[in-house]
Amino acid sequence: MATNTYKSKDKHRGRTIFSFVEQFFKIDENIKEVIHVRYLSQIIFISLICLIYIGNRHYAEKTVRNIGLLEQQVEDLRADYTTLKSDYMFASKQSEIAKKVAKFGLFESRVPPQKILMTK
Repeated sequence: MATNTYKSKDKHRGRTIFSFVEQFFKIDENIKEVIHVRYLSQIIFISLICLIYIGNRHYAEKTVRNIGLLEQQVEDLRADYTTLKSDYMFASKQSEIAKKVAKFGLFESRVPPQKILMTK
């Protein structure tokens, strides 16, 4: 009886990424019993989803902190606006303006204005 001497032209036939992982990490029989190589793709997928979840959580917390900081700044600016507006309203009163221009020698007239009536 003759022996089979057929050789495959594809040297990498039947090799998957998991066989490369197995070869690279030298997975011994004890680990193979606990973690089956056929479940490695699911484990990697779930690990990737966990990493994405953790990153998303960090991003969300950073955004919430940033929103809180911006709300604080808006509140401070609103208080500044209210203060400046009230100062402007006080400074634009007639009595305050009269006090400020008295330094320049300008005074309010004590005589009320007269109406000038014109006949046709």
